[in-house]
Amino acid sequence: MKSLEELRRIRQDAKAQVNIRTEKDGARIVVGMATCGIASGARPVMKALLDENKRRSLDSVRITQTGCIGACKLEPIIEVYTRGGEKTTYVEMTEEKARKVINEHIVNGRIISEYTIGAYEK
Repeated sequence: MKSLEELRRIRQDAKAQVNIRTEKDGARIVVGMATCGIASGARPVMKALLDENKRRSLDSVRITQTGCIGACKLEPIIEVYTRGGEKTTYVEMTEEKARKVINEHIVNGRIISEYTIGAYEK
């Protein structure tokens, strides 16, 4: 790096690459796939999310994975980021619950509060 301005440009470029809150993007679902998540069943949860997303042809929904989310005893964990920038964390997920998150939260816009880490209030 040669200047503070170059550092700012690098920062802007990096933020643009990870920014999920643009108008063209829909929701993003992140699945915790560290050892703790995998041992708790994150792989079948991830597969259920991908299958349901494909079945419904939700092209604007991105499903990705990450490492440890930090609450190992609550795994498998998924985080849903919506276009408006809100994040909802779902815990103790199963394949059935994952499909319901796609159907209720992503498609219908209704957070399933009984699956979340805390009570959701709007």
